[in-house]
Amino acid sequence: MTQAVATTNKSLVCPVRVGLVGTGYAAKLRAEAMAAESRAQLVAVAGHTPEKTEVFSQTYNALAEVSWRRLVEREDLDLVIISTISRDHDLIARAALLAGKHVVVEYPLSFSVAEAESLIALSESLGLLLHVEHIELIGGVHQALRKVMPLVGEVFYSRYITVSPKKPAPASWSYQSDLFGFPLTGALSRLHRLTDLFGKVSTVSCETRYWNAPQPGFFRACLCTAQLRFVSGVVAEVVYGKGETFSCPERKFEVYGDAGLLVFEGDEGRLLRSEVVEPVEVGPKRGSFAKDTQMVIDFLLEGTPLYVTPQASLYTLKVADAASRSAQTGLTVAVEG
Repeated sequence: MTQAVATTNKSLVCPVRVGLVGTGYAAKLRAEAMAAESRAQLVAVAGHTPEKTEVFSQTYNALAEVSWRRLVEREDLDLVIISTISRDHDLIARAALLAGKHVVVEYPLSFSVAEAESLIALSESLGLLLHVEHIELIGGVHQALRKVMPLVGEVFYSRYITVSPKKPAPASWSYQSDLFGFPLTGALSRLHRLTDLFGKVSTVSCETRYWNAPQPGFFRACLCTAQLRFVSGVVAEVVYGKGETFSCPERKFEVYGDAGLLVFEGDEGRLLRSEVVEPVEVGPKRGSFAKDTQMVIDFLLEGTPLYVTPQASLYTLKVADAASRSAQTGLTVAVEG
């Protein structure tokens, strides 16, 4: 797994003073992680609505800010964590970096490859941390997969399916295309697991379908399927679906090699070799946000390497961009870089 080295030149003292943008599920897990981390202090929170922001802030003993713009300008912050709608990630990250703050942002860093590249260059020029969270890499399933995968021999095929039924579909930002983005961009982790395991991608072909909701701008369901051909020769298929159209949930990851097959369904794994089925031990799923938060604090205070680089996330964003162009044109698209 690629690691990020300590490059920040902004010295910090304990506790690291944190501002949080967002009041949803991911933001809640971040706030809980900081409450359990003695070396970090949640100072201020900015959310979408004043009422929800006030309640959230009181719950975690923080101040409620009127907007994310006011939050990033606060002089009593060292780090800004961005856990809000995907569309605004790059805008907030740029403002926070220019205000001299270290930044942690949930994936994707941006909908635009060019803007993501610009933000990474900006963080490097300022000597500030820009960490794009990819907790799927430190979760129990992925760690078990990486550990056991050599036992299947030379890998030639993989399939990753995640289907999440929602009836009725929620009237939330994750069901608005302009806020969530192209499905495999908004759900970048579906591709990032594959690039982390199999490396560079040569070509992508992709198809996407939406079922529109009565409310303008919303959809009831979406289905996105993509085939990735890797430089190594591995072929991988990705299926991502959510919403009212689907009846049964599915979360399955398969890796085929010339010496065996790995199958993970939900949080349970098994290895099949020569008609023998062996269980694969999978670590706990919970606690990944807390682990990511702890690693960020370790990096800022001690220079301990992180588990992923923004460049690695950027590369996967390029793969998602190629998938988006393929879905629009119906053509197989080569991946740059």
